[in-house]
Amino acid sequence: MKQKSIQISTELFLNVYKLIYDVQEHDFLDLELVQKIDTQIKEKMEAMIRRTLYTDSKTAPTEEEREQARKKYLEEIGMNPDFIW
Repeated sequence: MKQKSIQISTELFLNVYKLIYDVQEHDFLDLELVQKIDTQIKEKMEAMIRRTLYTDSKTAPTEEEREQARKKYLEEIGMNPDFIW
């Protein structure tokens, strides 16, 4: 099974690199940097979930599954329930 790849921002990549370098070279853990990385990774995960729900809302095998994914997607992006038909 082929693994999928994801893209991350340059900022996230550099933050992870800096964290690893600091720990390996200086035996130092910057808790502020760890918090920043944690936030960036959570944002990336939320974006991936939204993308998967959107894709499922268009390509799920049954109409019922597409509709469920559509509703979950609209909830995830913060769409007002009054606009969800």
